[in-house]
Amino acid sequence: MAEPGNLSAALKPTAVGSLQLPHRIVMGAMHMGTEAEPDAGEQLAAFYRERALGGAGLIVTGGWAVSREGAAGPGYGLVGEDAGAAALERVAASVRGTGAAIALQLFHAGRYASGEGFGLQPVAPSAVASRVSRAVPRELSGEEVWAAVADFGRAAARAVELGFDAVEVMGSEGYLVDQFLSPLTNRRDDEWGGDAERRLRFGLELAAAVRAAVGPEFPLIFRLTGAELMPGGRELPEVLAFAEALAAAGVDALNVGVGWHESPVPTVQGPVPPGAWVPWASAIKRAVGAGVAVIAGNRVNRLEQAAALLAQEDVDLISMSRPFLADPELVARGRDGGALDVCIACNQACIDRSLVDGHVSCLVNPRAGHEREFPLPRGGISRYAGRPESASGRFAVIGGGPAGLEAARSLARLGAGVRLFEAAEELGGQFRYARLVPGKEDYGGTIAFFERELPRLGVEVELSREIGEADAELLAGFDGIVLATGVVPRRVEIAGIDEVAALDYTAAFEVGVGDAERVAIVGAGGIGVDLAHFLTHPEDGVDFLATYATEPPPTRGKVGATDSLPAPERPERSSRRNPPRVTLMRRNGRVGTGIGRTTRWVWLDALKRAGVETRTGLAYRRVGPEGVEIEMEDGSPELIPADRIVIAAGQERNDSLLPLLERLGVPFRVVGGAEDAAELNAVRAFATGLRAAYELAAT
Repeated sequence: MAEPGNLSAALKPTAVGSLQLPHRIVMGAMHMGTEAEPDAGEQLAAFYRERALGGAGLIVTGGWAVSREGAAGPGYGLVGEDAGAAALERVAASVRGTGAAIALQLFHAGRYASGEGFGLQPVAPSAVASRVSRAVPRELSGEEVWAAVADFGRAAARAVELGFDAVEVMGSEGYLVDQFLSPLTNRRDDEWGGDAERRLRFGLELAAAVRAAVGPEFPLIFRLTGAELMPGGRELPEVLAFAEALAAAGVDALNVGVGWHESPVPTVQGPVPPGAWVPWASAIKRAVGAGVAVIAGNRVNRLEQAAALLAQEDVDLISMSRPFLADPELVARGRDGGALDVCIACNQACIDRSLVDGHVSCLVNPRAGHEREFPLPRGGISRYAGRPESASGRFAVIGGGPAGLEAARSLARLGAGVRLFEAAEELGGQFRYARLVPGKEDYGGTIAFFERELPRLGVEVELSREIGEADAELLAGFDGIVLATGVVPRRVEIAGIDEVAALDYTAAFEVGVGDAERVAIVGAGGIGVDLAHFLTHPEDGVDFLATYATEPPPTRGKVGATDSLPAPERPERSSRRNPPRVTLMRRNGRVGTGIGRTTRWVWLDALKRAGVETRTGLAYRRVGPEGVEIEMEDGSPELIPADRIVIAAGQERNDSLLPLLERLGVPFRVVGGAEDAAELNAVRAFATGLRAAYELAAT
């Protein structure tokens, strides 16, 4: 992964209204799932403080509901209630004195509210059902609309009292403000709807109420949707009219999001090109002029990308949310040229959890959201201290996949001496295969980060070093051992399997399938889907916006498109003129089981567009030179033609060293796939590596 180049456009000071900021990177809002915890905000404060100390300039909290009706679920905090206020006061205080500023996001879910938290029916401008909450909301009366406006005003005044530096009104992603703006969800014919002008009114009244509550100088940010990406939704002229009206109403900054949660177009997933949505923010900036700061975002995960966009596009700041989960020291490391951990846009531990009120964290940084549970030495972050002066023992980590990498990093940051043994020539384990999949190139950035970070922390890394029985004496000299040897492909028993040149998925990723014209993949979980995408994706890529019939706004001759943005390095692929025809097969269950809820549909849609066929609910009868004979649930036979068969039917634990470790009597932990091979869960792998490090360091 190339390290950041010229970041000057991103790191120069700027302002949002009266608020002076040290740079132009915003830590965007993320619901953490801990807002309503009964800890008076201690964990939430620890989360934000670590990022403030790591160089964040303006932090926007996750949404805090302005009323019980507005809460998206039971895990949302309530601005107007005592428990919420106590937590928010602690959050605001945690950032004070760090050089960062923090804005409280004011939130109302409208028809997206679940109703489960407080037993209330969701409310909305009209009784239009939502696929998000799977409920029909109750239409607000005119008086109730005014009451909702007043709720935002009271919440804004509370934010000032509690010590926040700014407020942001959440008016995007299909929540209540969008529901009033869009003809899809606002079917009223009164002062709040009936034509485009009246649909604007709710958002403008909110802005006016918040401005009146906080005063003329307090910074007010309004998050709005630049493109609904909903069939039949608002077009750009209506969006620009709303932005201009907000600017006239005294808003200091417009934070531009894209898409609703119901949109059929991906907005933040891996296949979305970096900065794809920035042209919509640029169009808004040109409409509102110099008096209002415009913040762009969505799928910008590298500082060098943010700097390039700020230098080339008509926007004032770039919002990066998930990257601050992956690396809380993102800005400080970038300033000093340090190795940066990178958001891989997997969504598995963050967005997927937030949508079900789970505890948000990060696949590549499992400490995120758990800072109090896993404190670092001296109670703070230690990016340039290297290894602490006093070590707490010597530990061996066997295996350099996700679990082993995290265990080694965490042990070293706790002050231990660490020696990592990896049998392959490169770190990364099966992450190395993921980075080959188009749209997952950033997985390679995680490997590159650890390649630089572990030596900086003093970890001794030995590649091409397989540990076996002969190393018993070596291992006995350590104070603790982490067994992180991962998984091996599961062998399947199908008649004829030994008589054909079947590949397991590791070989297919490493050497390809040659000139095969038809490929049958036995197994259609996450690995099978990745492999099918790898095999069928055209070498020259796809035009993302054209694929989803989305036309960007016209530009003024600057970048507009994002082809020139810094991007992750793409490993070489074996060249072939035409992709093979691929069939994915699975005995039972859904294709892509194990892939996260916000990404599975994107990958399956890509496979459908590539012509990949799927078969489920079947039994394998035999394999032969002509392909795979299967039997469907109704007993009918079928031949899946194939001149290459690939086995991707799961994994088994690679724990052959376990008897040796049990004999040695040295404290040890088994982590990642070596502990549990189910669905090759990288979230669990990183998390078990972290926990093992803290447990062993305490022994």
